[in-house]
Amino acid sequence: MNLFAILRAVGSNRLALFGTAAGTLLILVALLAPVLTPFAFESQNLPLRLRPPSAAHWFGTDELGRDILSRVVYGTRISMSVGFSVVLVSSLVGLLAGSLAGYYGGWFDEALMRIVDILLAFPGILLAIALVAFWGPGLEKLIFALVSVGWVGYARLVRGQILKVRELDFVRAARSLGASNARIILRHLIPNIIQPILVQASIGMAGAILAEASLSFLGLGVPPPLPSWGAMLNDGRSHLFDAPYLVLFPGAATMLAVLAFNFLGDGLREVLNPRLQSGSRIAR
Repeated sequence: MNLFAILRAVGSNRLALFGTAAGTLLILVALLAPVLTPFAFESQNLPLRLRPPSAAHWFGTDELGRDILSRVVYGTRISMSVGFSVVLVSSLVGLLAGSLAGYYGGWFDEALMRIVDILLAFPGILLAIALVAFWGPGLEKLIFALVSVGWVGYARLVRGQILKVRELDFVRAARSLGASNARIILRHLIPNIIQPILVQASIGMAGAILAEASLSFLGLGVPPPLPSWGAMLNDGRSHLFDAPYLVLFPGAATMLAVLAFNFLGDGLREVLNPRLQSGSRIAR
């Protein structure tokens, strides 16, 4: 399925279309944050603390008088940067490790799969909490901690796909014509397994955003004054009844981002899998 066919199929799938539209909106908000924010996200104004939503402050102000709209918008930039960085690095590491393990097999495959099994035996968020607590807070350290536990899912997925594709006729033909192992992996195997990786990356984006918000909620995410949706939720929980808007807006932003990329992943899985397409047509 080429790119134009994928785009047409995405346009005809409601889940994928909603996920694409919402994800694009979030990316645009992150890129245009300096233009969209009416105030500096770190600017404090104590006389205006805990003001409800108004014409001057659409989302209200927090306990330090900072504009919540500006902080939610800049929090989008933090969440998108963490999500894309984690997904990009995790998928590349998993693609490399899984391709080598699935193609060559042997001791490297056995060793890698035992490492993957060990890491998958523990909840990923707990391992990320332990790593961030050990290294200390910081955006780079947070991304590295999430990558350290996120690559294993891609590695297992890629290995399984490589094992299925490497014995097909076109791979044997390339090998019989003298193609090198690197050429076979890069030119023949990886292009034919990229579809499930795209689905995994879309769902992994939602997981990375939620993990960043969870760690920031626990005080292990990006350090202040950088805004994070999770940190804003933690700051606002003490005002849940007298100023619920402190929790409402960052919570809604987190929910929208997670739903968008989960819907995009589910839509892509249906679009890229002919069996699911035929099953949905039969169900209709």
